[in-house]
Amino acid sequence: MYYYIIGVAILILASLRQINQYERGVKFTMGRYQGIMEPGWRIVIPIFQSYRKVDMRIKAVDVPDQKAITRDNVSVTVNAVIYYKVSSAEKAIIEVEDFYYAISQYAQTTMRNIVGEVTLDELLASREKIADRIREIVDKETDAWGLKVNNVELKDVSLPENMERTIAKQAEAEREKRAVIINSEGEVAAAKNMSQAAAMLSAVPGAMHLRTLQSINDVSSDASNTIIFTVPLEILKAYTGFKGENK
Repeated sequence: MYYYIIGVAILILASLRQINQYERGVKFTMGRYQGIMEPGWRIVIPIFQSYRKVDMRIKAVDVPDQKAITRDNVSVTVNAVIYYKVSSAEKAIIEVEDFYYAISQYAQTTMRNIVGEVTLDELLASREKIADRIREIVDKETDAWGLKVNNVELKDVSLPENMERTIAKQAEAEREKRAVIINSEGEVAAAKNMSQAAAMLSAVPGAMHLRTLQSINDVSSDASNTIIFTVPLEILKAYTGFKGENK
């Protein structure tokens, strides 16, 4: 009887399996799926039963560099990272052999296909939109595998060296174009203001003479300058008239 109790105790201890809080156990009895083992100590009878642990935490899959050709025939190299978690432990074990490898391979194929559907400008300007499109496709396909894709991030988009130089020249030309436009807009505004000022001065008698005298005073403020200017005929006539009145 003593040895029987010891044998039963040893069998129970040998049958104990620990499932951590972030895990689930997929239990099989004689090869048939029996159920999900929740966190804690669980009994798995040797020989007759087996189990597989599944990590339920969010995982990050690094999608390696993928060479692709955009819709406008530009060769690019793209890599990404996928964040996903197991939503159904039994599907992740029963429906697919290696879900980690499977989702990585499917993400690579999807990324190349999506890049091939957009132009280079769209790829560079709408990376978040393209990443979200990849997420939708991968999430829909892997739902049958018991996986849930939370997010996809495009980490890097690499271009051939000659294409980088071309884009740099294009950006420089665009900056020069904006500078010319801004400069021309400033000249138009200045010309408009000068035209308005000239119209105002010509409309008031004597205003042009006062403006001329003011300009002469401003220029002659520096004693080191030698200034030669012609006095408008109107000023001479006004001065002559003033002398005649004094006489």
